[in-house]
Amino acid sequence: MLMSMTGFGKTTGTYQSKKVSIEIRSLNSKSLDLNVRTPPVYRELELAIRNIVSEHLDRGKVDVNVNLDSTGDTKNFTINKDLAKAYYTDLKAVNEAIGESTVDYLALILRMPDIYVNEREELSDEEKAWVLELMKDACVKLNEFRRQEGIALENEFTDRIEDIRSLLNEVPKYENERIDTIRERIKKGLEELENSKHDDNRLEQEMIFYIEKLDVAEEKMRLANHLDYYLETMVLPKSGKKLGFISQEIGREINTLGSKSNHAEMQKLVVDMKDNLEKLKEQILNTL
Repeated sequence: MLMSMTGFGKTTGTYQSKKVSIEIRSLNSKSLDLNVRTPPVYRELELAIRNIVSEHLDRGKVDVNVNLDSTGDTKNFTINKDLAKAYYTDLKAVNEAIGESTVDYLALILRMPDIYVNEREELSDEEKAWVLELMKDACVKLNEFRRQEGIALENEFTDRIEDIRSLLNEVPKYENERIDTIRERIKKGLEELENSKHDDNRLEQEMIFYIEKLDVAEEKMRLANHLDYYLETMVLPKSGKKLGFISQEIGREINTLGSKSNHAEMQKLVVDMKDNLEKLKEQILNTL
């Protein structure tokens, strides 16, 4: 069961006069790279939020944004009345001392430093639990998104693996032709030598040497096994890293097959195999 590391999850809810929305975005990463942004009132929940995300998401570069909007029933600040009175007394005294006309003291006071006092709201246990449940729901939705992307990855991987298998099945029809071509080339080279005399038995011994050197039976068998193993592993959860290792083994067998091919058509098949494998590796980087 493949899952993509790219995903998006969003959930919203209302608690009393607060409207909270949580958005989670994820991109590919070798490990869990988590960034959490919360409003000050929920800052104390950051550790719990990180724990929830870590439990639900295995890997990826994850950005969590908790947004808070008030419905207008509450206020976030109060006016420091004692300080306002002190400002008024001082401003009025200064104004009378310099003989200026009466001014709008309230407008001046509201622009003075520290006149507003932020309210520190205490979170109830009920609200904390509600926010954390909202966070869990956002994680679930992100994983649902990742799973949908994972289905597309499964189809892509299956197509690429079967393309490589199809190319591998075309290799045998060039193998005998390749050996015959080598035999004729050696004979022609010997015949072109002056006073050429060669031992047919020795020629056959040399051909056996070439055949053993260019034999690709083991490479074909191992490559076919790796392709089967890839498809078997693909249905397991959180198999992205393992698929990366298997693709490396597939690449080794394809490279060896290419180095032993010694035939233009076989080399074309190897090039097409490599093309499919590279496209496979690009998608593995985004697989959980």
